[in-house]
Amino acid sequence: MGEYVIKLPDVGEGVAEAELVEWQVKVGDLVREDAVLAAVMTDKATVEIPSPVDGEIVWLGAEIGDTVAIGSPIVRLKVAGEGNVKPPRDVEAGAKRTPTPNPSPQGGGGRVTAAKADAPPPSLSPELAPRNGNAGVARTESPSPLWGGVRRGGTATSGAPRPEGEKPLASPAVRLRAKEAGIDLRQVPGTGPAGRIQHEDIDAFLARGPQLAKATGLARNEAVEDIKIVGLRRKIAEKMTLAMSRIPHITYVEEIDVTALEDLRAALNKEKRPGADRPKLTLLPFLMRAMVKAIADQPNLNAVFDDEAGIVHQHGGVHIGIAAQTPSGLMVPVIKHAEARDIWDCAAEVVRLAEAAKSGTATRDELSGSTITITSLGAMGGVATTPVINHPEVAIVGVNKMMVRPVWDGTQFIPRKMMNLSSSFDHRVIDGWDAAVFIQRIKALLETPALIFVD
Repeated sequence: MGEYVIKLPDVGEGVAEAELVEWQVKVGDLVREDAVLAAVMTDKATVEIPSPVDGEIVWLGAEIGDTVAIGSPIVRLKVAGEGNVKPPRDVEAGAKRTPTPNPSPQGGGGRVTAAKADAPPPSLSPELAPRNGNAGVARTESPSPLWGGVRRGGTATSGAPRPEGEKPLASPAVRLRAKEAGIDLRQVPGTGPAGRIQHEDIDAFLARGPQLAKATGLARNEAVEDIKIVGLRRKIAEKMTLAMSRIPHITYVEEIDVTALEDLRAALNKEKRPGADRPKLTLLPFLMRAMVKAIADQPNLNAVFDDEAGIVHQHGGVHIGIAAQTPSGLMVPVIKHAEARDIWDCAAEVVRLAEAAKSGTATRDELSGSTITITSLGAMGGVATTPVINHPEVAIVGVNKMMVRPVWDGTQFIPRKMMNLSSSFDHRVIDGWDAAVFIQRIKALLETPALIFVD
């Protein structure tokens, strides 16, 4: 048997380090070649790390939330054959070592990790670990913090009460029995290792009286779960903090009659052209084209502000970020050069990038470089919102939900499809008047959608 060390590979994009966001394995697991071991994140792209060989996991070199340098060892496996690491001389000579505890895949410290690679792997395979505290096993070499009811350091835990809010430990059979008997396991003291609840504990609990054995259905929940902010969620938190701490926002809300636009959109979607594979049109492509026309009159809205240098970088190309909710969190894929795309090209690119963001396949280039952003929650958009600017941009346009409302036309109330735009601007470089002119121009284009197609 040999040892094989897996180092964090160069994940591309010119990065020197990556954040560990997920472990797919734990110490003691047997893995096959190409099995996914972990996932790391660079900026907003997530990369999976596969195993190049078959073997048994004996050491994990980082915790979730750690920032790991490229080339640092992250996993050690026990493999058939020689592996790619020679055993240390002192191990060959039979010298004793004190093993380093393995990091939990659930913890994290948010620190750069590289030195952990020098820690020797545990000398005892998890398959050999005693499950019920059997005597005769050298516990001093175990990587586990608990052996048969004794924690490292010799503190006995058998039968000790669990801290309030801690999830009770019990086997599936015990949990099933408790469920069938209507017993809340949080109320049952365990006498097994680490306070594990056993069948005898259920018997003793029932013997104390049926009034205590039955769960009331209404019980105080004092539990507090600590959830570490890692990966994409941490990057979102950092970005939002930066935007709100450095950008003085001004938000402008305007009501728009989109009845004519919706009629046009429905007509275009019904139109069938031979040989034309056109995507289904939503509101977003029309809004994008309206923004392009409005920006042509006010190019200062299509910019990023370097507040440290005191320079506004005004762009000619209109690169519109589309805030998209994904299973991992908020991402902003970017439609590059919207000024050079027609309605259907904008629609196709929105669909493609949204799917890439949701599936986690969007590239770094597709998630960066925006000069102005659209945020929309669709039917969940609410009546009005206060969008947070995508730093270092100077403007963001927020789409609220569409509703049919009664509108007075001078003689009577008629039903119209109405929608609000809630847009925020960096008040350091965009005056309120300029913000209002920009939105009023977009309003005029959306309420008379034929103007969008006039060059």
